[in-house]
Amino acid sequence: MIYLMKLKYNVLNANRMAWRRKNLRRKETLAEKLLWGKLRNNQLGVKFKRQYSVMNYVIDFYCHSAKLAIEIDGGIHAIQTNRKYDMYRTDYIKSLGINEIRFNNYDVLNNLEIVILHITNNLPSPEIRRGIRG
Repeated sequence: MIYLMKLKYNVLNANRMAWRRKNLRRKETLAEKLLWGKLRNNQLGVKFKRQYSVMNYVIDFYCHSAKLAIEIDGGIHAIQTNRKYDMYRTDYIKSLGINEIRFNNYDVLNNLEIVILHITNNLPSPEIRRGIRG
């Protein structure tokens, strides 16, 4: 058990990936900017971080308390080789107990409220977030 805890500590948001996370934050897309405006500052009742790394992968948005990763896919993700890479990456992230949901740029830009609703439906209930047990 101690080995597993140490492994996860070295896998999640490792310092060796800081340069990449910082670079991605500087080059954020309009869709990422819009969604971050709705996720930041605990607006959904949980804390999200943007450009969070898991091993050598950088997740667009991550909520540690809900173990939820959010990815926004641009057109590059439609290419067959990139879809295979995304599937492999998703499988690895899920192996760590992290749920991943994906949206495409179009949905974020044109249906932001539906995207937020879908994210909210994947978060724990407000009572669980506040620590109330029934």
